[in-house]
Amino acid sequence: MAKRIFITGIGIISAIGKNTSETLSNIKSASSGVGEIQYLQTVHKGKLPLCEVKYDNQQLCALANIDPQTRITRTSLLGIIAAQEAWRSAGSPVLGDGRTGVFSGNTVGGMDKTEHFYADFMEDEQAGDVQTMLTHECAESTERIADSLGATGMVSTISTACSSAANTIMLGARMIKHGLLDRAIVGGVDALTKFTVNGFNVLQILDEAYSQPFDENRRGLNLGEGAGFIVLEAEGIAKEAHILGELVGYANSNDAYHQTASSPDGTGAFLAMKGALDVAQIEPSQIDYVNVHGTGTPNNDLSEGIAMQRLFGKNMPKFSSTKAFTGHTLGASGGVEAVLSVLALQHKIIYPNLRFETPIEALGGTMIPETELLENQELNYILSNSFGFGGNTSSLVFKAYQ
Repeated sequence: MAKRIFITGIGIISAIGKNTSETLSNIKSASSGVGEIQYLQTVHKGKLPLCEVKYDNQQLCALANIDPQTRITRTSLLGIIAAQEAWRSAGSPVLGDGRTGVFSGNTVGGMDKTEHFYADFMEDEQAGDVQTMLTHECAESTERIADSLGATGMVSTISTACSSAANTIMLGARMIKHGLLDRAIVGGVDALTKFTVNGFNVLQILDEAYSQPFDENRRGLNLGEGAGFIVLEAEGIAKEAHILGELVGYANSNDAYHQTASSPDGTGAFLAMKGALDVAQIEPSQIDYVNVHGTGTPNNDLSEGIAMQRLFGKNMPKFSSTKAFTGHTLGASGGVEAVLSVLALQHKIIYPNLRFETPIEALGGTMIPETELLENQELNYILSNSFGFGGNTSSLVFKAYQ
């Protein structure tokens, strides 16, 4: 049984960059990815801001080194780009030995393709390419990612809404811990679709302006798209030159409070965070920074804040929401924020919570996220939260490599 699990590779693509270096540069310059809709064909164009990856599908094919004539979804393209960067970052280890798993979190699958086929088919049963429907399932993009890497071990997809990617990271870690795998490429991917935007708009939790996570006057979230993957390797397998950090804690919970809302007393969030700290065998006081879920909705930020107050008491660590940069990338968010957590450990920085102005009164007016980029920080442990619909909450603890 592996005693330690190391992070040896990271890869990301989002509204603020096509790789880790661009992402870090844009965060340091406080360049948010929120903007007017450019690529998604929707009636909300010009009305709702989104965090789109700044490339069309043909350009993404070029980044992924895939023939643009290939029948492939935007979801798969984003996942392949981020997973391949993570694999290269890890030193391109051999993946065809059956001892490497590929686990991806996802919520919309290939709907960016199939929702167009459906519209055409409803008008004319002979219209559209029915083969497009083969890309609909969430698992299809995971298979594409694994194939692009040449991985022949276990391949699995998790879909637990916005905690999907965090749960794949936990699955990979547990498989390694129990000796079933030597390494795992884990994370998540989601592309923007009309279905997603329409659904969240019906829920009335989208912000018509740029979101303000953890602000008293928060109005809702900005949807985003992207992918984030990390490579986990067992102690004894990981090569010293590629170790970027360590995954030491993970836990999830489900308080089953409501289909879409977090419990008002933060029970699920508290249990996930406490569980992750217990697995890591550390005290709350040892957490140096929390990358909060921080969607910017009235319900989420209050619930998460209450849970943090319950866990940390008066010793609240520094915290911020990076969704002000990337938007809420749904099933990808746990992977995107895992990559950002590792980058924070590497570069000893704490991210700013953009557009924060006023503390939340219901939290006592004392919970103030970091509003400026903090450099040269002493970071040993970072807690990262991902909360999904249905009460599925997940937390991860990352440790600087020593």
